Amino acid sequence: METRFKDILAAHQRISRFIHKTPIFTSHTCNAQTGRSVFFKSENLQRTGSFKLRGALNAVLTLKEKDESLKGVITHSTGNHGQAVAFAASLSDLPCIVVVPDDTPTVKMDAIRSYGADLVQCEPTPTSRKSTCDRLAVERGLSFIPPYDDYTVIAGQGTIALEFLEAVPDLDAILVPTSGGGMVAGIAIAAKAIKPGIKIFAVEPHGKMLGGCLQAGGRLWPNPPQFLDTIADAIRTQQIGHLTWPIIMQHVEKEVFTATSEDIIVGMRFAFERMKLVVEAASGTVIWAAMSDKMRCMDPGMKNIGVVLSGGNVDIDKLPWLP
Repeated sequence: METRFKDILAAHQRISRFIHKTPIFTSHTCNAQTGRSVFFKSENLQRTGSFKLRGALNAVLTLKEKDESLKGVITHSTGNHGQAVAFAASLSDLPCIVVVPDDTPTVKMDAIRSYGADLVQCEPTPTSRKSTCDRLAVERGLSFIPPYDDYTVIAGQGTIALEFLEAVPDLDAILVPTSGGGMVAGIAIAAKAIKPGIKIFAVEPHGKMLGGCLQAGGRLWPNPPQFLDTIADAIRTQQIGHLTWPIIMQHVEKEVFTATSEDIIVGMRFAFERMKLVVEAASGTVIWAAMSDKMRCMDPGMKNIGVVLSGGNVDIDKLPWLP
């Protein structure tokens, strides 16, 4: 099994009545500074506050189509995917458990509970998240909805590209914040099917090592999996998923943008101050990348740049530039 373009088209038909067709913004200041036309796809204004709803909805609704006796769903998440699965489960009247690291921002845990899910906290490691989730799934007979490494989730995230290229068909490149790789994989499949010459760039937090892995053509990450020390809590998973990895190898540029926490703050502040948009740190990575010296030095033929603002679930009492 794999995710194909037709699966993304089917996912869009399946979920479109439940999601927002998120707006696209431009910034004169950004365009002037970059010398390019930059278009911001604002998934921070999606229901539940992030792009994650697309994949979660497609996964839950697909499970319901296949099994009407579905007992419920479970997932693990740093927040955004958990909120999305909880909301998707509520639409389908399904019980839901979300396993979260105990250092997850309070604003995200409160939101998960608000959608009716039961919250279970675990140690802040990928291994603890997985083992806790696996145990509860078996004990309670629940179906697991992976955060990224699942073909129905990947297909749901790919619907972003359908909307983006419908609105801005002349895009030459798209910048995508990257954690486990579900969004960048889905966007890459759809965008390349619609416009084969388009470039898809992954943007990562410092320490992720994705650029080195892509250039080497292999998974160089240390085991066991770990979380990165970054202010971008939504994308702190170091390793790309095993299902998303070959898709990214095939369709995503080997040149990766790597953002430090200081870079991320620059991007976030630009959105807050100049665009009047509330974005989380993961979105700050791609704003910074679009305006970076690295982008300025790239092919001037890339005139129209798409930027995916992945989410806006930020604790406004703990903005990273506040003392």
